[in-house]
Amino acid sequence: MSTQHLGPQRIVCLTEETTEWLYLLGQEHRIVGISGYTVRPRRARDEKPKVSAFLNAKIDKILALQPDCVFGFSDLQADIAAALIRAGVQVTVFNQRSVDEIFSMLFQVAAMVGCAEDGLARIDVMRQRLAAIRAEVAALVAAGKRRPCVFFEEWDEPHISGIRWVSELLGIAGGDDVFPELAVQSLGKHRIIADPTEIVARAPDIVIGSWCGKKFRPEKVAARPGWQDVPAVKNGQLFEIKSADILQPGPAALTDGVEQMHRIVKQWMVAHG
Repeated sequence: MSTQHLGPQRIVCLTEETTEWLYLLGQEHRIVGISGYTVRPRRARDEKPKVSAFLNAKIDKILALQPDCVFGFSDLQADIAAALIRAGVQVTVFNQRSVDEIFSMLFQVAAMVGCAEDGLARIDVMRQRLAAIRAEVAALVAAGKRRPCVFFEEWDEPHISGIRWVSELLGIAGGDDVFPELAVQSLGKHRIIADPTEIVARAPDIVIGSWCGKKFRPEKVAARPGWQDVPAVKNGQLFEIKSADILQPGPAALTDGVEQMHRIVKQWMVAHG
């Protein structure tokens, strides 16, 4: 029996990561609706109806598409999920926060659309690349290079950091998160750094910003009161990684996101003892 006829045939993806993954699996024909924030893959915006933001969705429009499954993400979409479930729609809400949980989500989605083997193969390629990055970092450390301290800023007003998969990928990429204790907190409101002087006190060598879709402004970071003596500011180590590449808990973070972090960190390690 062909796997093409297994699993849901009309899927609405309320966030980008499941959309990108289904495209990578060659199963984009199953997608009937996507999030308006989707930018990966770019063609999805032209091919699929946009039916949701992140915290809200057009329930009537989704129901009109007659989905047999809706994929969502986290407690933040619980109200959307509840409304659709009450309307009789099958809803699967993933809550992946760590690298391993992202891989688990990818496998589950692949299996649901009859692509478990292809999904595992693609997951294995991503795992192998992460292992190769770890080995490259280990070789640099063995050669006497220091791992930099890195502050990853998810939002600037207020300062938010510590999102778990980003912290884990940063570690793989060769950097040490200056707020590792925040990675255990799943909710953004619990990852707010109320006292900005604490960031200064932790003296990051590198600052990476990804302001949830808002353009990162290194000049604004450098001009913050008391930041002039922060190593990252003094040495011009202020970088942006686009939100779609690192804040998406799916294929993007495990590929383009971690690669960008590794390039930034590796460049610093090579230049410093």
